[in-house]
Amino acid sequence: MYENARPPDPPNDRPLHLGEARSASSDCVTGPAFLIVGLPDKAVGESKERVRAALTAIGLSLPPKRVLVNMAPADIAKEGSHFDLPIALAVLAAMDILPRDELHEFAALGELALDGSIAPVAGVLPAAMAASARDLGLVCPQAQGPEAAWAGRIQVLAPPDLPALINHFRGLQTLTQPAPPALDDTPWAGPCLSQVRGQESAKRALEIAAAGGHNLLMVGPPGSGKSMLAARLPGLLPDLTAAEALEISLVHSVAGMLAEGRLLRRPPFREPHHSASVPALVGGGQRARPGEISLAHLGVLFLDEWPEFPRPALEALRQPMETGRTTISRANAHITYPARFQCIAAMNPCRCGYLGEPARECARAPACGLDYQNRLSGPLLDRMDLTIEVQPLPPAELTRAPPGERTETVAARVAAARDRQRLRGGARCNAEAEWEALQPLAEAEALALLETAATRLRLSTRGQVRSLRVARTIADLAGLPRVGRAHVAEALAFRHRMPGRVN
Repeated sequence: MYENARPPDPPNDRPLHLGEARSASSDCVTGPAFLIVGLPDKAVGESKERVRAALTAIGLSLPPKRVLVNMAPADIAKEGSHFDLPIALAVLAAMDILPRDELHEFAALGELALDGSIAPVAGVLPAAMAASARDLGLVCPQAQGPEAAWAGRIQVLAPPDLPALINHFRGLQTLTQPAPPALDDTPWAGPCLSQVRGQESAKRALEIAAAGGHNLLMVGPPGSGKSMLAARLPGLLPDLTAAEALEISLVHSVAGMLAEGRLLRRPPFREPHHSASVPALVGGGQRARPGEISLAHLGVLFLDEWPEFPRPALEALRQPMETGRTTISRANAHITYPARFQCIAAMNPCRCGYLGEPARECARAPACGLDYQNRLSGPLLDRMDLTIEVQPLPPAELTRAPPGERTETVAARVAAARDRQRLRGGARCNAEAEWEALQPLAEAEALALLETAATRLRLSTRGQVRSLRVARTIADLAGLPRVGRAHVAEALAFRHRMPGRVN
C-alpha cells in the first residue's frame, strides 16, 4: 500500500515487451523506501530489490513515497523467493496498473529475475490444488504451467514475464490455458533380473518383498551381489495408480523435483549415501523440506552400507516405518509429510566384510562382527520383514549357471499378487495389513505353527504380525486364498538372526 502518495500514470495501451524499456539502473537501489513486514526471512526481505529491479526493467518505477508490504499473518515466519510475484502483483495493483478485482480471483507464486522474467519455484502443484479448493485461479511461472494444470478445473496463467501478465490483464494479450503433459508410459529399462546368476534364495526373497511391499535386509561380504539385487527391485514393482501418482508427485513438487511437470508413474527409488544426516533422511532443515523417506513414499528406500549411517539418522527411521508419515516440528507449526516407503538395506557382516572366512577375516573376529552389527538396534532390526545372507558364487557357478528368469516374468507374478491384495481391500499391500484382516485368512495349522515359532524364537508381537504378513504374500504369489503351514514356515525361514549376532 502507499502512504500519502499519488499513483503514477498507468502505461499507455501499447503492449509492454520485455527488454524494450530501459534496463535496471541505479534508481533500483536509491529509489523510494520499500518495506516488507510480517517476519520475512532473508529471501523474502530481498524480494523488494528484485521487484524494484524488475519493474524498472519494464519501464515502471515506484512512486516517490514509502511503499509498505504487510505479509499476514504477522506472527508466522515467511520464507522463500516464491513471494516475489505476489508482492509485485500487489504493488502493480496498488499503482492501478492491474485491476484489483481480477487479481482477487487468483493466487500467485514465482521468483522474479532482474529483467522481469518469472523463474520456476518449488511447490506449484500443491499450490494449484489449494487454489482450486478455494475456487481461485493460479498465476505461476511459464515452465510450471503444465504442472499446475494437473490440479483439474482451475484457471492457470503461466506468463514468461511480467509484461506478458500485465498485457493479459489489460486485454492486449491472451495467455492460453496450459495443458498437463502426457503421461510417461515408457516401460522399465533398468537392469534385468536374468543377469543375476545363481542366488536363488535371494531372488526369491526379492520377489516376496516386491509382491508385498516388505522391508528386506541383505547381509553378505563385499561383491556378493547385494547392490546388484537391490538395483533390480524397481523393475519388479507395478506402476502407480492415478491416485498414488498424484500423491507422490505432490511431495516431489514441494521438493522442486517434478521435472517438466510430469507425474511420476513408476515407484520412486531413492538411495542416499551413508553420510546422510537426520534432516536429509527424515526431512527438516531451514525450510522443513521433505527428506529421503518422503521422496521414497510409495516406493523404495535403499540404504547401502546400513551400519555406516549415523546412529541418530537410523533411529529416526523407526517411527516412520510404523506410521507411514513423518512430522517436522517447529516453534509455530508442525509439518507432516507422507513416508510409506519400502526399506531395502544391505550390509557387510563386519567392518572388514569377511566374517566367517578364516583366510580373510581380521584378527578381531568374531568381536569385530558383533561390534559392527550392534550399531543396529534391536527395534530397528525387528522392523525388517525379511533377512537373508547373500554369499558369493563359486567361480564355476558364475560362469556356467544359466540365466535366470527375466524381470518381465517375475514382475507379472508380482502384479498378480498385488491385484489379489487390492481385491481384498483394507490395505494397499500386505505390508500394511492389520492382524485382524490377516488372521481369518490363515488356516488353523498355520496359526499354530506361528504361535509355536514365536514362543521358541522369542519373536515380538511386531515380529509375529510381520511374519504372518510375509506368509500372506507367499500365499498370494501361489494364488491361494488361505495361508497354509508351508507359507508360514517359509516366512519364518526368512526371519532369522544375522550371522554372529547376539540378540
